[in-house]
Amino acid sequence: MKKYSYIIIDDDAESVLKTKTTAAGFSELSFTASASNFQDGLNLILEHKPALVFLEIEPKDLSSQLSLAFISELHRFFQEIPKIIVTTNQKDKAFEAIQYSVFDYHLKPLAHIDLLKTVLKLKKANLESKTVSFTEEPTSIVNNVTIPQNVEKPLTICIKSYGDYRYLNAADICYFQADNNSTDIYLNTGEMITAFKTLKHFESVLTYPFIRIHNSYVINRNYISRIHSGNSICYIKNSSKKIPFSKTYKANVDLIIADFAAGNYLEI
Repeated sequence: MKKYSYIIIDDDAESVLKTKTTAAGFSELSFTASASNFQDGLNLILEHKPALVFLEIEPKDLSSQLSLAFISELHRFFQEIPKIIVTTNQKDKAFEAIQYSVFDYHLKPLAHIDLLKTVLKLKKANLESKTVSFTEEPTSIVNNVTIPQNVEKPLTICIKSYGDYRYLNAADICYFQADNNSTDIYLNTGEMITAFKTLKHFESVLTYPFIRIHNSYVINRNYISRIHSGNSICYIKNSSKKIPFSKTYKANVDLIIADFAAGNYLEI
């Protein structure tokens, strides 16, 4: 049976004990250590390289510096970070935590059934990582042309209007700007195309690297050349365009900054 070592990072000693007690009910989980602040937690992970980390992101003691930013710090040192399981008293940061690719998000006190679901997910993920398919790639034949099926392709967005089909490569889109009940789409060529859908519609159907940073803007992270936090402005590559971001979506901008830092990154 595969064992998963874990570390608890939480500034509340009682919560640490409760999480450890619940985890003790699973023979698959092996306790390594616990820490009550950012730096001690980081040192433990660097030293022991656990499979799991139970992380508090809304500490009682703010001086502990525990938050989702801890995950970004891990990316500086690991190609593949431990699986992060957020344990906290509030559920209002669940969406933000998903943006950081946490493995699970549980409310305190950690319930046996919630941890059971996490363990089952771990086992499933471990099984899938060992499964290798040697089947041929499915194909279909149309007009004597063999077309591969189920092959991941770059996203194409079709702007349809009265029988006119306009095909856009999503990777060529710099940003979307709201215009009442329509949306203006700006391409890396400088061209602008209007779609008769709301910005909220595009936000709901598009995934990362498209991120909403303002009531009027959804931006492609890959076209950001500069972020000025003081002026609340993002700059677009090869363009004089300055796109504002609002306090409402500041967490999304923080995510973009963290994502840049998690890559092949040098800060001077």
